[in-house]
Amino acid sequence: MTLSYKLSADDACVQRLADRAEINDVQLRYATGTDSRDWELFRSCFTEEVEVDFSEGFGQPVARMKADDWVKGTAPRMESFTATQHMITNLVITFDGDDEATCVAYVRAGHHLPNSTGDSEQTVHGYYTNRFERTSNGWRIAKVKLTALWMTGNFGIFQAALAPDGSVAPA
Repeated sequence: MTLSYKLSADDACVQRLADRAEINDVQLRYATGTDSRDWELFRSCFTEEVEVDFSEGFGQPVARMKADDWVKGTAPRMESFTATQHMITNLVITFDGDDEATCVAYVRAGHHLPNSTGDSEQTVHGYYTNRFERTSNGWRIAKVKLTALWMTGNFGIFQAALAPDGSVAPA
């Protein structure tokens, strides 16, 4: 006769585990949607309105906008690179009640674009601090914040990505 180990878990514990798994999946959809240029998948990560904070490292002001507008603005820049690869790891998820959570996760985002300015690679090393809300469609990002700790490679490829001839656009 074989004895099996039984884990006693109440419904709240099981729900919290399911919530963590779903938030993790949203973070990974964010990266996969970006890198595969699947903008419908990328859009599925967000609430109807989203606060975007890329101020640290990129100098962009914090903005609140419709998620559709965020996706429409992100798509052309990412599609201008030959390839991107966003690796999201070390997720730490904390809950504020049943319907709000924060996920802090490391990110290493590689961007590839052969160009006339030198190195064709640029990598951002940092972390996301994303605020999640439970919606009728599941967990979604209501606030995305990227903190860039350091960058390596040719930062000029961000400008070159949108220049028609692949050169650095004048600042």
